[in-house]
Amino acid sequence: MPPPLRHLRSVRIIGAGFTPLNPPAAANGVHPTPSMLMQEALAGALSSAGLQVKDLNGLIAIPSLAEPHFMEAHYVATQIGLLPGRSIVVRTVDTGGAGPVTGLLEAKRMVQMEGADLVALVAGDAVKNLPSDEFLRRADQTCNHPEAALPSPVIPSGYDRIAQYQMKRFGTTREQLAMCSALMSIMASRHPAALTKKTRSLSDVLNSTQVAPVTNVLECARRADGGAAILVASSAFLERRGLPRDMGAVIIGGGEASGPLYPAKHPSLITEDAFSCEEAASLAFEEAQVGVKDIDFFGLYDCFPICLIRAVEAVGLAPKGRGGAYIEVKYHEVLDAMHRAEREGATELFRPQDIFPVNTHGGLLAFGAPWEVPAMYNIIEAYSQLTGTAGSRQIRNARRALVYGNGGILSQSAIAILGNGRY
Repeated sequence: MPPPLRHLRSVRIIGAGFTPLNPPAAANGVHPTPSMLMQEALAGALSSAGLQVKDLNGLIAIPSLAEPHFMEAHYVATQIGLLPGRSIVVRTVDTGGAGPVTGLLEAKRMVQMEGADLVALVAGDAVKNLPSDEFLRRADQTCNHPEAALPSPVIPSGYDRIAQYQMKRFGTTREQLAMCSALMSIMASRHPAALTKKTRSLSDVLNSTQVAPVTNVLECARRADGGAAILVASSAFLERRGLPRDMGAVIIGGGEASGPLYPAKHPSLITEDAFSCEEAASLAFEEAQVGVKDIDFFGLYDCFPICLIRAVEAVGLAPKGRGGAYIEVKYHEVLDAMHRAEREGATELFRPQDIFPVNTHGGLLAFGAPWEVPAMYNIIEAYSQLTGTAGSRQIRNARRALVYGNGGILSQSAIAILGNGRY
């Protein structure tokens, strides 16, 4: 007889945890490894939900750059004692920086289609403590190819090439690119765990060290060490454990799409077919049966300014080609509100999230970026917003959130739409 069909179940994020960024070395002078950071974050996520490792029957891991392991998920599962075990499913997911969102959607499928009840998604890396030349060597290898003709540093140069295309094709300005970093620094300055504590001015960004023709160092993802983890559970698990059925945030839907690993060798050769975020967003909106006006918080990948500008266009916050102009308007609105609050001595009333409900944690440009971990921070910030635990960053009546991860040089896009279950 064929196996019985599994009934689809609602799937929720019910716990989250992350380590401090750039944690200090232990007494013996050794810094935490990526695996140690993953395990610490997982312990925090489990503790937040009152659960233990033995409650898991699924685990997804995102590989690290600083200390990669063959079959990363199996390595972590063995380290924490999840394996050996019966009816345990573990998977390693590598779609670059899109990995955490790809992993979130995979966890949803594992619950709905494979009988998993509680799946952990973990990511961690220690790239800050890699020597700079070694970090550059490893990073350059990821997206390099003779056909791309990208100079070192390869990844900033690739995004820079796409930024030049955007400037020539749509009129995006150099200042609009820099405003992305300045805007993210304002958001990060309000998050206690962010690396960026002080806001950056536009001139700070534009006068920072140049790393590519239209990209400066303050427009690059902020390299860091850190780990993050989330727990994904079925409604059946919640019922069985006597946990509230409306606990956490619902994974409503999602979508993924792919583009080339590296851009064409000249900006004039790049075409719109190279971009995958629009397709991923369309698929996610269709599956979730919502539109951009239904989303209250956006966690958008922003490893470089052009990534954020293309993202606000792809999800519908701005028309195609007008993402830079949208950022410029929001930057000035946020800046004016901040200065007004300072003049009136009412900085506690400054709420940039009312103007720009994007990356309220500060994104890769300002919060911190441990290689492929950062989309986890997008997910965790969305979780905080939807559960009403974002503190001074809280968006009023946040009911739905969109999170986006990008891998390679705009090579892989993964988008998930989350909700609080009360619409």
